[in-house]
Amino acid sequence: MDTHPLNNLKSSPFPILDSIQDPADLRKLPEDQLPALCSEIRQYLIETLSVNPGHFGSSMGAVEIIVALHYVFNTPEDHIVFDVGHQAYAHKLLTGRKEQFQHQRTLNGLSGFPFPAESKYDTFVCGHAGNSISAALGMAIADETSPSNSCRKTVALIGDASIGNGLAFEGLNNVSNCPNNLLIVLNDNDMSIDDNVGALHRYLSDITTSKRYNQYRFRLYRMFRKAGLIEDKGKGMMLRFSNALKSLISQQQNIFEGLNIRYFGPVNGNDVIKLVKVLRDIKEMKGPRLLHIRTVKGKGFQPAESDPAVWHAPGKFDPDTGNRNCTTSTDRKDILWQDVFGTELIELCRQHDNVVAVTAAMTSGTSVGMLQNEFPQRMYDVGISEGHAVTFAGGLAAAGKHPYVAIYSSFLQRAVDNIIHDIAIQKLPVTLCIDRAGLVGEDGVTHHGMFDIIYLRMIPGFAVAAPSDAASLRGLMQLAYSYDAPMAIRYPRGKAIGNPDVVTEMHVGKGRQVLSQGNARTAILALGPTVSDALEAANKLKQDGIEVDVYDMIWVKPLDSEILKNVASKYDHILTVEDGSINGGFGSAVMEWMRENNFQTNITVLGIPDKWIFHGKTDQLKSLSGYDATSIEETIKGIIGG
Repeated sequence: MDTHPLNNLKSSPFPILDSIQDPADLRKLPEDQLPALCSEIRQYLIETLSVNPGHFGSSMGAVEIIVALHYVFNTPEDHIVFDVGHQAYAHKLLTGRKEQFQHQRTLNGLSGFPFPAESKYDTFVCGHAGNSISAALGMAIADETSPSNSCRKTVALIGDASIGNGLAFEGLNNVSNCPNNLLIVLNDNDMSIDDNVGALHRYLSDITTSKRYNQYRFRLYRMFRKAGLIEDKGKGMMLRFSNALKSLISQQQNIFEGLNIRYFGPVNGNDVIKLVKVLRDIKEMKGPRLLHIRTVKGKGFQPAESDPAVWHAPGKFDPDTGNRNCTTSTDRKDILWQDVFGTELIELCRQHDNVVAVTAAMTSGTSVGMLQNEFPQRMYDVGISEGHAVTFAGGLAAAGKHPYVAIYSSFLQRAVDNIIHDIAIQKLPVTLCIDRAGLVGEDGVTHHGMFDIIYLRMIPGFAVAAPSDAASLRGLMQLAYSYDAPMAIRYPRGKAIGNPDVVTEMHVGKGRQVLSQGNARTAILALGPTVSDALEAANKLKQDGIEVDVYDMIWVKPLDSEILKNVASKYDHILTVEDGSINGGFGSAVMEWMRENNFQTNITVLGIPDKWIFHGKTDQLKSLSGYDATSIEETIKGIIGG
């Protein structure tokens, strides 16, 4: 019986891709079918991502390297460890998830990133950049020291932006110091690691990845060893000599060879046949190796190739024309939170010569890039290096600048020690502008901003605020400039609430009552944008004859003690609402204050529960978490009924 995967296929626009249920099927294909498979994968990505958006450009550029890795390596026995996972869509299609892929990033659908709970082919969680080398090295060493797994191969696939992360450098340093056989594939689709010097450079790239070259190199080592000219402990010396000789010939050196990691490349990462050959040639080599490939972001879709930044995550688009379904609204009611921040940042720069902005590879995502035209010398993008961004801002502040540091909440988690040691202890006037706070939607569990309230309110001397609308955000940013100590302002993803042309005057530790109904016996203490949910719930409850008062607390630290004394004395029930984890968050702070001030109160805390929240639309996730307007309404009815 003929079981070849290309035989007896039904008519399909993706005949080769449809024949692959797992990488074992892929490895049955003849090599000359691989380019056609790559074309089918790209077309499938274009068709599916045009209607169900995701990370487009990176995944289009990485198709060949993913096909080649699964073709050459025996996955899932061999391990492929992704970094970030923006480039991993072809991996999902080749590992039995093609049909499910149409629902990726939706509620109960596939994650937008590799996730071990989802598939045995996903080896490690990779929502944040920089962890692949460290994780893969741990796997490689564990296998080396486990006889039953000693033949397993481990590959780390990392991008050129991610490798600039501090953790990636720490991993590289450890790779060079520990005996291991890790293969690192560096996917370079933007930043050039070293210059291409023409024909000689291309010749060296080819010869140093060939079996013939490496067999000759090993024979030379054995000859030296037999003659007593070198011992095993001298292998590192020989590697350094080899690297030095190659650097002399090519008139260049690179950081990897300086770390005693054998370097191969650069190789055309969009030539699948070439990649298969190179991977086979270096697959069985001993010791750490790095294969540098160059790919085109958005490969195979001209609009994405022409504007890779826009097409990183373009939203819905027309697969035929490339026209994106994004309407630019001139209505100020549709302005995003991040753009309120960016617009006010420009105003602060106009008013104060010492205001500067810092971000970590998110100039457009945080709208720090809005400074580019008027104040390009006062904005600093430090790359995917959040810890450095915070300490760098501390240095700026120590020398007289006032930095506004814009970083996504989930990414700021990596800089907690820097916040404590380099900002808070010295009481430096650094303003942390925490974008994407709360549930962020489709990016899911690795990107939700659940924990910033917790880790910031524990730090002595740190002021922490959350605006409920655009006017409050502008007011807090202005207040932060005159506040001679560190301050954090957290705000969510999406459209801002309220009029962005208005500025609300803010005072440290002062909230406000936003709804008073006279006979209310229940108070809602809401933080940040949950104020709008609380008001919506209160209006619905009013229709049922239930009156509640609503307070916009604004501050997590310091809490407004006057409001808390008033609500503790006046109301029978208090409900706190926040878009952060309820364990150690705003509600916890309120309960601690009540206990410390000897108030016996009935407090119910709503927010993100003590469990992992995955992906879906933000309103769906808020409902599941129990703190949207409907949940607030139902909770209060339950309290009153009880």
